[in-house]
Order: sequence, then structure tokens, then C-alpha cells
Amino acid sequence: MKSTVPSSEDLFLFHEGSLYQSYKLLGAHVNKEEGSEGVRFSLWAPHAQEVRVIGDFNEWTGHKHIMKPLSTLGVWTLFIPEAREYDYYKYEIHTRDDRILLKADPYAFYSELRPGTASRVYDLEGYEWQDQAWQKLQAETTSYNQPLSIYEVHLGTWKKEERYSDVLYSYRQLADELVDYVADMGYTHIELMPLAEHPFDRSWGYQATGYYSVTSRHGTPKDFMYFVDRCHQRGIGVIMDWVPGHFCKDDHGLRQFDGTPMYEYQDLRKADKPEWGTLTFDFGRPEVISFLISNAVFWMDVFHIDGIRVDAVASMIYMNLGKPPELAVKNEFGGEDNPEAIALLKKLNQVIFSLYPNALMMAEDSTDWPMVTAPVHAGGLGFNYKWNMGWMNDMLRYMKLDPLERSWHHKLITFSFMYTFSENYILPLSHDEVVHGKRSLLHKMPGDYWQKFANLRAFYGYMMAHPGKKLLFMGGEYGQFDEWKDLEELDWFLLDYEMHSSMHHYVKELNAFYRNEPALWQYDHQPEGFEWINPHDESQSVVAFIRKGKQREDDLILVCNFTPVMHPDYRIGVPGAGVYQEVFNSDSAGYGGSGVCNADKLITEKREWHQLPNSLSIVVPPLAAVFFKRIEGMPFDDDEGGTPECATKNVLPCSLQVEKEED
Repeated sequence: MKSTVPSSEDLFLFHEGSLYQSYKLLGAHVNKEEGSEGVRFSLWAPHAQEVRVIGDFNEWTGHKHIMKPLSTLGVWTLFIPEAREYDYYKYEIHTRDDRILLKADPYAFYSELRPGTASRVYDLEGYEWQDQAWQKLQAETTSYNQPLSIYEVHLGTWKKEERYSDVLYSYRQLADELVDYVADMGYTHIELMPLAEHPFDRSWGYQATGYYSVTSRHGTPKDFMYFVDRCHQRGIGVIMDWVPGHFCKDDHGLRQFDGTPMYEYQDLRKADKPEWGTLTFDFGRPEVISFLISNAVFWMDVFHIDGIRVDAVASMIYMNLGKPPELAVKNEFGGEDNPEAIALLKKLNQVIFSLYPNALMMAEDSTDWPMVTAPVHAGGLGFNYKWNMGWMNDMLRYMKLDPLERSWHHKLITFSFMYTFSENYILPLSHDEVVHGKRSLLHKMPGDYWQKFANLRAFYGYMMAHPGKKLLFMGGEYGQFDEWKDLEELDWFLLDYEMHSSMHHYVKELNAFYRNEPALWQYDHQPEGFEWINPHDESQSVVAFIRKGKQREDDLILVCNFTPVMHPDYRIGVPGAGVYQEVFNSDSAGYGGSGVCNADKLITEKREWHQLPNSLSIVVPPLAAVFFKRIEGMPFDDDEGGTPECATKNVLPCSLQVEKEED
């Protein structure tokens, strides 16, 4: 078997901050050495006086298993023939001031089920992957000009054995139920809230102790491999939230690991995050850089994760974000940004893309820091996607307004187009927007019962038409009425009610429409994929624009009405003469709407409107997003007016005429 003893070259790279697969050497590795089967333990603890391994194999007394230093820089190692897979263990660290600390392994691959805090020996080798077709496709495909519709999930509360039970679904149960559900709903990816081991359920995984240990709440690491494998076999990509900005202060974790600040900054003002009760990683320490970058590589290498969403990038970039004045610090240039964190993020993205060129590296950044998705060599941070928090905040603020007030705030739905092509954006409606008293998306909507659903359908339709990839948190697809309850499963019983069932059907159909229409994703990040028709109808709270595909016949027109007033004769300019067809309408009766639609073909007039040479008179339903397309096979001479000859083949049916399926 391969040696798991760190070599002098490995140690050099680790201490330099350039050992990007440090998990292959540090931690607990099942191995056979000098004819004996056992486990090789290796640990970084530079200021420890002595380190012992304690566990099931020595009755938790470590005097027989004292680790040996490999160098003067603090890496310790020991092979224990008595140790076996699944054994529980910890490190007994004797500090230089004569304290004894019991610590979980920072590189453990498996952990004791909470509230236990021990690490467990686990062999990650041996799983037989069945996702070769998926991996081949991903290696050949870039995501920029492909559909990307993400379903964000908290595995602990998507479903449970019983609604109020503490018994969670296993990775294998989720592989059977959740994966089929996501595929059936038409999403392209699933995003998992953090799965690194964490002690407190209600931190949702954002305050971790075991960065290399997929949480044991749902099963073993190989069970999680099965989950990812099953996703890939169903054509679903997997993204995981990753939290490199901070870690929790629990005694068994990373805090003062060898009796001194090791993983965190020595300066408590830089280390402390009082807003979250956590500690910041020391982004300038080479061994911490090796630890963090290796961890991102680890999830892609070992678990075949397709991408990571880097949490709280703003809190990494800006040292004083959310801190009281007494903890404020300046960098060496007198600013509040953290050059070490910025350098880490750039290095992280360079390493990931060198190994996985088509990985998804997404920044959750709430600031206006420039060039987040620009390449590092061009001066950017090197991510390939950024969450568009500005769009999300503006749209939720707008949608919560009474429709009578929306005309005074029209810029909230148009301002995002001023910057939408400055980065590669994802439009997120995430868990953060439906917790802590913020109310669910449906409950944010104004109006009576019917209007709440109509508002939400229109919002989703507008989101699908807006440039940028898409993300929706679980429960939003059927209009969960209560905000997310992080100890209970989703309110699936709501699907027994007609309006929620209709919303569920609508989101499924909207996802299918999105995936089938190249104009909605081929030019997501390029100005040539978008053209305004009318951004200025604030008096009626209506907007109209064109999304363009690579082929002219793929172009789509969206008209979105954010008031409950129907417009029976609303004129819009169109770029080309011909016959148009309504191809999707959120006001369909089958979706819970009023059924107002443009059922007949629409013929242009040679009448200039909105600075375009031709125009259409259309019916605009109340609180609705409506899509139109020029019928395939029509002449595309913009200079010709009148009624051209029409080829009616492949005309898409009006979605309003689709009846809801009977139970």
C-alpha cells in the first residue's frame, strides 16, 4: 500500500502553503506497514510538548501511543497496529504550560454522532463509482452557456421519518427520494447546506469542527458517496456550501488546538467574530492555507462534488465586518480589507480550476467588491459565479410592496440591469430569506390569498427571464406558507391544497420551459443576450424585454405585469415582423391563475413602437409573467411589415390551454 508517512518534500510544501492534497498524509489512514495492518496517525501541532493518540484500541489511555515529531515545525506521526476502521479516537495534547487537551482530528474522515465529539477511523477507498458518463460530460461542457437551475436543500429538514421526529433521513434514503424529486422537478443542480461535521444542529453546518468529515447525522462517508453518485446518474450536479471564513469555538475543535492560536489569528481582534461567536482562520499562515485549499480539493476529489459555494466572502475580505469598534483593525496599508484572505481566495480558485477546469466556484458576496468573477491573471478573485445579492434585496423589497405603491419604486426591478453583466451572476432566493422572522416567500407577497400566489408566480417568471443562473430554497417550489422551521420537515401536507399543488405544478413547468429555451441561458453573462423593449412603464408597473439566443428563432419576449390590473390592448414594439405566439403564461388556470391569455396567433403591424419598427397588441394578464416567441419558419426581415407568409409547423401550444392533471 502507498506510504502515508509525510515525506520531507510533503512537509516542505505543507509548511509553504502549497500541499493541496494534505488529507492524503495528515489524519488517520488505514494501512499496512512492515507486514502489520493498522492505522497511521499524523497531526500538525507545532507548539505541543507531547501528543498521544487515545481511543478504543488503548482503552483511552495514551501512554503506549506517544506520537513522534517528524520535524521541528510540528508534524507528529505514529503507526498503531492495534487500531482498526471505525475505531473512535482523539488526540491527547500536552501543552507547554502543562495542560492536557483532548482534541478531535482536524483531518478526520468520519466523526462520532453528535453529541459525541470523537473522531472515527474510516477508509475512504473502495467505493465503486458509477458516474463515469456524468464526469465525461462535465469535462466537455462549460456551464456559462447552459441552463443552471439550483434547488437549495437542508438535508435535515427536507423530509424526516416523522414530521416532528428527531430521526433524520439517511444519505441513502435521500439518494432514493430527494434525487428523484429534484430530477422530476426539472432542476439541474442541488445545493447542499454545509455537511462538514458540526456540533450544533441549529448552526445548519455553518459552524464546523470537522472540515474533512461529512456529518455522521445521515450516515457514513460512503453513504454520502452513494448520494452524489445517484445524483450524477440522474443528471443532477451537486454543489456544497463551504465555510472557510470561520470555525466554532467548541473545546474539541480547532480553537487553540495545541494550547496556542494555530488555525485562528493570534491577534484576538482579527480572530474574533462576535456576531457569530466564531473565530476567523489565519489566512496568512501557510499550514492553514494548505488545510483550507486541500479541503476544497478533498470534496471534489473524494466525493465528486461538482462545485462549492463559498460562504460569507464579504466577512473574509473585510476584517471589521459586523464587529464592534473596539475590535476594529487596519491592514498594513491602513485599509479594512484583508490582503491575506484575498490572496487565499485567488489561490483557491487557481488551484481548483487547474485540477477541475469546469468546476462551479460560487462566491456568496454581499459587497460591491469588483471583479469577483474575473480571472486572477486579470486582477479578479477568480470565481466563476457570484450570488447577486443586490438583485435579491431589490426584488424582495419590491415584491413586498402593495401593487398600488410599486409605480413609485419601479427602479427596484430595473436597476439590476445596470450591472447584471459586470459579473457572472446567480439569482438566489436562498434559506437566508425565509428564516429569523423574515417570513416565507409566499407570505412576503401582498394582497389576498389569490394575489399572494399570483405575485409569487409572476416573481418566479421574472426571475427565470432575468439574466443569470437561478437558485430556489426548498419549500419555495410549492409556496410554503410558514418560514423555514429548522427542526421540522417541510410542510408537505400543503400539496393537498389546490393552490399549493398548482404552484408546485407551475414551478415544475417553469423549470422545463427554462431548460428548453436556449434564449434564457445561452447569453446569461453577455449583453448581446438582452434587449429592453420598455423599461419605463412605471405608471402601470409593466416591463418588457427580449432574451436572445444564438439562433434568432430562439429569441423570447417577456412581458411582466406587477399589478392586479389586466390590460386587454397593450402594445409592445417587436424587433421583427411576423406571427408571434404566447408560449408560457404564469396566469394559466392550470397554475392557479385567472386564465387570461393570448390564445390566438399574434400578427405584427407595421407601426413603430418603443423605437422598434413593428409592434403587437397583446392581452396582459394581472400579476403575470408572459413569454412570446416569433413562430419558427417565419421570415426574419425586420424591414418588412404586414402579414408575412406563415409556416405553422412546430407552433407551441398556449400554456394557458394546458389543463392541470387530475389526481
